[in-house]
Amino acid sequence: MTAIPFVETRGAAGYLRTPTAEIERLRWSDAGWSLGESPDGLPGIEALRPLRGLAVEWPGAMTEQERRAALDGLMNLAFAGVPLTSALPDRVPDWVSPDFAALLTDRAWLSVNREAGPRCLADLRREEHSVRLRRLAPRPALTPTVSVVMSSKRPHLLASALAQIALQRHVEVEVLLGLHGIADHPLARRAVEECELPISVVSADAGTPFGALLDLAAARASGEFVAKWDDDDWYGPEHLSDLLLAKRASGADIVGTAAEFFYLEPLTTTIRRISYTSEVWTDFVAGGTILLARDDFPGFEPLPRGVDAALLKSQHARGARIYRAHGLGYVLRRSHSEGHTWQLPLAHFLKVAHNQWRGFRPSLLLEAS
Repeated sequence: MTAIPFVETRGAAGYLRTPTAEIERLRWSDAGWSLGESPDGLPGIEALRPLRGLAVEWPGAMTEQERRAALDGLMNLAFAGVPLTSALPDRVPDWVSPDFAALLTDRAWLSVNREAGPRCLADLRREEHSVRLRRLAPRPALTPTVSVVMSSKRPHLLASALAQIALQRHVEVEVLLGLHGIADHPLARRAVEECELPISVVSADAGTPFGALLDLAAARASGEFVAKWDDDDWYGPEHLSDLLLAKRASGADIVGTAAEFFYLEPLTTTIRRISYTSEVWTDFVAGGTILLARDDFPGFEPLPRGVDAALLKSQHARGARIYRAHGLGYVLRRSHSEGHTWQLPLAHFLKVAHNQWRGFRPSLLLEAS
């Protein structure tokens, strides 16, 4: 077949983090794009998942109709997260857009030594490349509006958190901020005053349950979507747009990311765990990444902790479909356990780590300076 319609690819659902087969040639024929010398066109996306990627062999002279069909086929593979590269990096046809051509000729993800062992970065670099390809998906005619809900009792983190929200791309954002016993703190006042986004502030004393304050803030939402945000974590500038793309492609009611990267602040150490797979249907996503349509938002329960888990549990029990997208643009900060509503000792994260680095070492998709 010459093209796989975007709605049928289901986005990157089923993406395999570790490939089990090598790169295959992608060749144009009378049947459209085909694998190697096969005359039968492409198989379904699921059959391509085990491949490390596809190397595009560019056809010669083509009609305008063939060019459109060829480009449609490539773009649909990109939307599905199939890693693509150009077999000849210095030869990309002029009918391929500059952004797409730049990704096809970027071979950095292929240069990582896979023989270094199962904990090497080859799979991570490959997935980052896959995510960049997915972002080429056509965007809605109208820019999505997102109401970001955040509660904070840590005034020293507010400016950074609000700055990260302001950097979000391809969305219009309003901030619904709950100040938890810090409304009069000078750092909190300054962060709110300097925020360049539309912002609505709800204040409550420190004795108010965390969930009750979040719900008061969320009740002011006017965006098409509601997104949960944690003040102490790090988010890449395409965090929200990646979630929206995953929601649109999957048709899920709720989307969020895998909790994959953690910065263990007291140890000045970053760990990555891969025990939670991504691009799957699930009943759990990282609480600081929940996104759903405002019309489907049930509100937060007035709990002192476990607010995110309670929302996911209740919605899943009611039949909501929850999709867990990649976690490469998100890093959770862990200090001592008493400082978090999700209380686990630092030793737990070291135990489950797949990779461990000294210092702050997020995925490249976080675009940390």
